[in-house]
Order: sequence, then structure tokens, then C-alpha cells
Amino acid sequence: MSLETSIERRSLPLERPFTISRGTTAETEVVIVRIEDDDGTVGVGAAGPASHYGETAATVEAVLPDLLAVVEDVGDPAQLARIEWRMRETIGRNPAARTAVSIALHDLEAKRLDVPLYRYWGLDPSATLESSYTIGLDDTETMREKTADAVEAGYGTLKVKLGTDRDVEIVRTIRSAAPDARLFVDANEAWTPREAVETIDRLAEYDLAFVEQPVPAGDPEGLKFVFERSSVAIAADESCVTLEDVPRIADRCDVANLKLMKCGGLREAWRMIHAARAHGLEVMLGCMIESNASIAAACHLAPALDYADLDGALLLDDDPVDGVPMPGGRIDLEALDRPGTGAVPE
Repeated sequence: MSLETSIERRSLPLERPFTISRGTTAETEVVIVRIEDDDGTVGVGAAGPASHYGETAATVEAVLPDLLAVVEDVGDPAQLARIEWRMRETIGRNPAARTAVSIALHDLEAKRLDVPLYRYWGLDPSATLESSYTIGLDDTETMREKTADAVEAGYGTLKVKLGTDRDVEIVRTIRSAAPDARLFVDANEAWTPREAVETIDRLAEYDLAFVEQPVPAGDPEGLKFVFERSSVAIAADESCVTLEDVPRIADRCDVANLKLMKCGGLREAWRMIHAARAHGLEVMLGCMIESNASIAAACHLAPALDYADLDGALLLDDDPVDGVPMPGGRIDLEALDRPGTGAVPE
């Protein structure tokens, strides 16, 4: 079988600037990959690289030709394991680039079998989740307005970015604007261990599901210090990048936050889910600010998760790719009426 491949780099503006403790983003760059078989069936995937993990759209573009050469050399999209290991041997890092190819291959193979991806994996589409919708950092009144807009739009699970000198004020304001919402908060490594413990103690009264990445990833003992003293569950994100990290965080948090763009593909994400379960951790799948070309694939993992934070495409002003229906953040796999991941470029 011969396979034809193509790469397209797109710059996508956000609906509004998005701020976390590390900075502000007004647009994101994604790299869309297409893999087409002899019958004209096309698999679509994408990379949503993050400079925090050493990748940009330019680095993705630079390595994708080598990765796609592996796909073309193998020639059989069903040989997912073989292609995965060959790609890893060819490009050891660059997980977002490898993820783009992984998603496109899974999309193609599920389409060739004429099944949605969740069925290819044997998952129950009714056992789905509601993704959180993220409220980025801003002045407190603007964050209140964003929250009110999200609640009016039907979002029942909100994730609030923290890492300021007014974090308690922010959460108090958000909770007053969304009294019935399930709340996650995310410090993005902004606190010292002692600051984290003190802040979490003050935030506990606002009924938080968990606090994500309270301390820098380079301080594993600090994470353990917070975990052992926190009155709220702790999730690890920046501290949980690859499969090898799962056992390292197992006694330092309650929730492992996985991301396709961190780990390098769908098969690796599955391994991380199983490893986290084996270590007694709950599992969340998060995302970068991405297109539905990659978010759609992540949505199919929802039945295997405890939490989903897959709002990356919802934050865009205009996504060139349609994906899995997500009314009010609910990942509605049962409403998907097409095979593969459900990603359909314009």
C-alpha cells in the first residue's frame, strides 16, 4: 500500500487573550497532518506544540518530514506499534510532532474500519465526561464576567487559573458567580511549597475538586510536602510528562494530568492511563490550546478518564476543523455520526 502525506501550518487567533502565571497568549500555531491511503481515505491529526516543553510550530514542521517518511516506508497504517517505535527511534523527542502523526494514523485506521475511534478502542460512548472550561487570569472583575458567560453558556465544570497575589479573592469571586459549578484551580507551578499549603488552606472553603500543579515541576519534594499537608486533592501536570513520570508522582498527588502533546501519542497515553490506575491515581486528560484536529482524538478517551480538560478548541475564535460535539463542555461521543476521530477540516 502507498500512503501520501501532507503538512499544513496554521495560525489560529483565540477568542480573547488567554493568561496563565507564565504569560499571555493571543493566538496559537498548530501543524495539521494528513495521511491518505490508496482508496482516498484521509486521516487527520495535528500538533499543538508548547514552548514550555521545548517545541514550536517550526520545530514540528522541521521533524515531521522524517516522521512521515517512517509512515510511508512502513506503508501499512494498521501497524501502529511498529510505526510508533520507528518514529521514536527516528526522533527521540518532539512529542507533539509524533502525536500529530499518531492521531492521523488512528483516524485513518478507524475510518478504514468504518468505526468511530472509541469503538476501535472498545469504549462505551455513554460513559463520557464533561470537560472543564478554563477561566484565564485577568483582573478579578473580568474573570467574574468570563465565569458568568461560561455559566450562561451551560458549562458546569470550570478550571480557574491562579498564581497571583489575589488568588483567594479570585476564587471567592468565581465561586460567587458560579455557586453550583464544579471547580478546579491551576497554579501552573507558581507557588512555593509553603505558599501552596497556606493558600490551599484558605481556598478549601470554596469546595474545590482539586488543585493542579501547585509548585514547580523541578521540586518533587515540594510537591510531596504540599500533598501530605493539603486539605484538597492535588493534581500533577507539569510534573507528569511521560510514562516514566507516573511512578515518580504516585506518592505526591491524587490525580495524574496527561496530555497527548506531552507524551507523544495515543498509544503512549493509553499506557500512562493504565500505569496511573496501577498506582492508585485518578486520571485527567488535558490539552494545550489546540484545534479539533487533535482535540477530537483526545475526546474519544473520555470513557477511560476521571476528569477531562479538553477545552483547547473552545478557546479559539475560529477553528478550521470540526470535531466531537461538546455542548456545555459535555463530550457527546454518542452524537458523533462519522467514523474516525470525527475531525473534519473545512
